[in-house]
Amino acid sequence: MAVSSLTRALGALLLSSAPSLPQIAQPPRLVCLGRQLLPACLGFSTSAALSTTNPLWKCRIKYTTRPIGMKKTGGRDHTGRITVHGIGGGHKQRYRMIDFRRLRYEPGAEEKVIQVRYDPCRSADIALVAGGKRKRWIVATENMQPGDLLKTSGHIGRMAVSASEGDAYPLGALPVGTLINNLESHPGKGAQYIRAAGTCGVLLRKVNGTAIVQLPSKRHMQVERGCLCIGGVPREHTEAAAAKHARGSPPHTGSWHRKGGWAGRKIKPLPPMKSYVNLPSAAARA
Repeated sequence: MAVSSLTRALGALLLSSAPSLPQIAQPPRLVCLGRQLLPACLGFSTSAALSTTNPLWKCRIKYTTRPIGMKKTGGRDHTGRITVHGIGGGHKQRYRMIDFRRLRYEPGAEEKVIQVRYDPCRSADIALVAGGKRKRWIVATENMQPGDLLKTSGHIGRMAVSASEGDAYPLGALPVGTLINNLESHPGKGAQYIRAAGTCGVLLRKVNGTAIVQLPSKRHMQVERGCLCIGGVPREHTEAAAAKHARGSPPHTGSWHRKGGWAGRKIKPLPPMKSYVNLPSAAARA
């Protein structure tokens, strides 16, 4: 009994006097986000995906023409608090991935329109086009019908090309005065402007390798002439009150409201032209 207690005491003494081993710092776990490696966070956070300047973080999912299921938030954030009012109810919706980068495939190819249908996630109709071994969804124009052939070209020739509805050409290849939609801000980035139904821009003029476009808000925008656009106007579908309620927009009250001075038309000067072209400064030109 005494021997066992003495053995335990000696063992405890040896363990307490033994030098502690240094702890090796573990390298942080990295997560591949687009083409960048970012340290993984321990908690739930979306700031890593939103703070990056790499636009390829949106392209992590492989493109598909199948509808994708969506979950509605009801205007609430991750804590459960309402951040956007007026959202609630509605029919279940499924998202269809729209391809806004038509030059991603080989230029000069023709595609055939298979069907034109309603999209619950946007104001304009969409069209399913096929060419070769691929299919994709694009924004449909007003007079687009199944069976039409669409052209996509990135060539800018000496003579202007009269683009049909749905054809994609650079701004430098179109004549002045063409009605366009789905406009890029930088060549190859994808359409970011004039994507809503019933809206269109006008190609005003071409100056020194750039093009000046009038947006639906009457503001002028200057971009490079290689920016891709689509001819025509996006198709607009008519909606009833029941259809708006099915999309999640609750009906407004029918009571009469007196309108004050804020309801009148405001005549304001147009903002200055927005330029996406890095022109040389006056000192560099001199």
